[in-house]
Amino acid sequence: MKSILFLCVANSARSQMAEGLARDLFGDEVRVQSAGSNPSRVNPWAIEAMGEVGISLDGQASTSVDDVDPASVDTVITLCAEEVCPAFLSDAERYHWPIDDPDSDDPGVGDEEMLARFRQARDKIKMRLEILAALQNRPESPEPTEFHGSIRVPDLPAAARFYSWLLDVEPKAWTHRYVTFVSEKLRTNFVILVDDGKTLHHDTLYHLGIALADKDAVVDAYHRACEAGFHVEKPPRTTWRGTPLHELWLKDPGGNLIELYARLTEEELAQMPADKEPVFLVAT
Repeated sequence: MKSILFLCVANSARSQMAEGLARDLFGDEVRVQSAGSNPSRVNPWAIEAMGEVGISLDGQASTSVDDVDPASVDTVITLCAEEVCPAFLSDAERYHWPIDDPDSDDPGVGDEEMLARFRQARDKIKMRLEILAALQNRPESPEPTEFHGSIRVPDLPAAARFYSWLLDVEPKAWTHRYVTFVSEKLRTNFVILVDDGKTLHHDTLYHLGIALADKDAVVDAYHRACEAGFHVEKPPRTTWRGTPLHELWLKDPGGNLIELYARLTEEELAQMPADKEPVFLVAT
């Protein structure tokens, strides 16, 4: 992303705050503009709300969308909620972030309430922009072949009936503690585990994950995760107890455990050590 254009009707409040936030977030890396179909002025409440977070709107002006060169924009973000956003003809990537207009001509809206409305709009735009920024220059991903998730449930039979209906598949297998579902249509491997009060840890069936093609893909994902600076909980290894797998454990930024795994081939299964101890796949 090299340039962003924020659009709303008056280019007065939401798009002006978005422009200021984006300039602060992206710096010189991204060209930032804002405009509207009926430009008016930079709303003084927007100036005050932005000033609270140390961002000045000095130098910004309300601009007509007709004065924006489409060739100068590769990303368009429209912020209108109830209104009809201005048209902007270009091949730019588009996002629609409907944010209620914080401005109001209702005489019953006092200063404190008005400022609170602008703060709320500012903070909503700010978080969306931070997510957009986080998605820039995303590291190269592994190539998942299925999604895996597992949850704890208080009533295993009732949950088995419910998820069999929800996923439209019969369970692939079950024991007295868990039921597994494999949906080829959803490319999902889903497990429900009885909530028996036992302590959860990274070897329990309570996590998210993705399947990868083979052992090499698991090792490759480990190197990619390290390069990207993601947290590695356990380096890649081959485990034999339970379901034999090549597996790598990560933690997402919120602390959730993520398993990247590949099933063993017949040849790999034949190499199972007598003690069934894990075999680590990289030197650490």
